[in-house]
Amino acid sequence: MPRHAPFDHPPVLGLLPDAAVAKHLSRGMQSGQENPPQVALRKASVPLPEHEARRRTAPIRELLGQAMTRFDDERTAADGWLAPRLHATLRMTRSEAGDSGLWNHLAMLVAPDYVVWRHKGAEIAQSSRFSGPHYTQCFSRLWWAAELFRDGLDYRPVEVACRVQDVLNTTLRLDVIDHRPTAQALLRVLEKLISSGRPRLGDHVNALSSAVNAAGSTLVYDVLAPDSPPLVEELQDWIAQAEEAPPVGWESLPEGPDDGRVPVAAIEALVPLFDKLLAEAPLRHRSHPPEEEAEPSPDAQVPRQGVTLEKDLPAWMR
Repeated sequence: MPRHAPFDHPPVLGLLPDAAVAKHLSRGMQSGQENPPQVALRKASVPLPEHEARRRTAPIRELLGQAMTRFDDERTAADGWLAPRLHATLRMTRSEAGDSGLWNHLAMLVAPDYVVWRHKGAEIAQSSRFSGPHYTQCFSRLWWAAELFRDGLDYRPVEVACRVQDVLNTTLRLDVIDHRPTAQALLRVLEKLISSGRPRLGDHVNALSSAVNAAGSTLVYDVLAPDSPPLVEELQDWIAQAEEAPPVGWESLPEGPDDGRVPVAAIEALVPLFDKLLAEAPLRHRSHPPEEEAEPSPDAQVPRQGVTLEKDLPAWMR
């Protein structure tokens, strides 16, 4: 399946079970040499409502085509451009985004060429890029990165998060990232590392992520830095506005749902804590370059949630 090769993608998104992906995903598809078996996959999928604009595939195809054209020489850089725009195009709740069938359908029937373009290694794109956990699947990881790292309607923090692949490969997996001040405080520390020209950024991100996850739970951080409750009606309004919303712009960031900004005081309460955690966290030396595209290991530098042993804490917190 050469890049931009025409194939008959469905006009609306649907839900494709994991079992169907396991049955029909071939090595030829993973290498980009074969088109997906459209008839079999459509038969196995359940289409979503045709009347909802947010379910139409044409805007997604246009968005992905633009990403492939813009970033053909630096494909990892496509993540930071695409994540907020994909999120603003696929307007939905977290509950809807938690259905793996949606992402399976997008990867197998709508845009398998993008999966291969973005994630093909020496020979093939890993199967988990077509169907896998939310932090690994090609499109799910981008939507969730935008959802978890946006500051209300502001997608600029998402661009920062996507500048270092280890944020997507490791940090995105942490339960504590559900706490918005924690996510924003992590990005504040990352911005300081980037502006200082610190080498081995990925190693520092992994060390910080591990330390933050080991030092506390979402509940602990919520006590230290309380978040404001989400504005549910504003989110629903933003989703409903998809019916009249124009396509996202290529040159400027779209606006996300105006469902509440993260309290600045909460972020500022955590940044000094995270600075100290990073200062004491051991760096793990890796044999591959920090930005090398690799399949995340299931146990890669992601410790258990919460603190159970005193030795897990840095000395200053004991």
